[in-house]
Amino acid sequence: MTHPADGGPAPVRILVCDDHVVVRAGLLALLDSAPGIEVVGEAGTGEEALALAARLTPDVVLMDLQLGAGIDGVETTRRLTAAPATATPQTGSGRVPHVLVLTTYDTDADITRAIEAGATGYLLKAERPEELFAAIHAAAQGRTTLSGPVAGRVMANMRSPRPSLTDRERDILAQLATGLGNREIARALFISEATVKTHLRRIYDKLGVDTRAGAVAVAKEQRLLP
Repeated sequence: MTHPADGGPAPVRILVCDDHVVVRAGLLALLDSAPGIEVVGEAGTGEEALALAARLTPDVVLMDLQLGAGIDGVETTRRLTAAPATATPQTGSGRVPHVLVLTTYDTDADITRAIEAGATGYLLKAERPEELFAAIHAAAQGRTTLSGPVAGRVMANMRSPRPSLTDRERDILAQLATGLGNREIARALFISEATVKTHLRRIYDKLGVDTRAGAVAVAKEQRLLP
């Protein structure tokens, strides 16, 4: 781990959250060589990241989006960046860390959800190490860094906004794309069939379609599906 020179600035304290052990090990080895960066912990789940962040109070959490079982990276980000109402002597100061997303996913839905959840930056894992190091230092200062393709999508969405779907509507749309009927969707999401129909009407209105096939086609075209 990196340590500051005598009298130099304190290093940026990093918590790494990624559910793939090999990927996490590679990130730790990479960050260990980075100037001004100190890895203070690693987590394989969102729940573990929340617990470690409360105890270790990192400056930046490097967050993957897909975390397997349990809460995903977006929900973890939302909880990490929420007001620190749960600080206790046992869990630390409750200081809110900055979250820098590091993922392979660059869909509009993923980007939007992460930014809305409070992520300071959004990087793709294909970035060069120097870009990652710079983004970490920027995130520690509260400055936003986006990968080139991500920035392009954000600008395109600002010029031509995508329909705003709720999380539940996205869930139903994703089930719809697999070919499930209303009854099967209701069972999968533990809601009533009438609720599914209500959400479908709203989805059709927002997407400007009147059929299930049309909704799926528009969702794929506008990259609204996970």
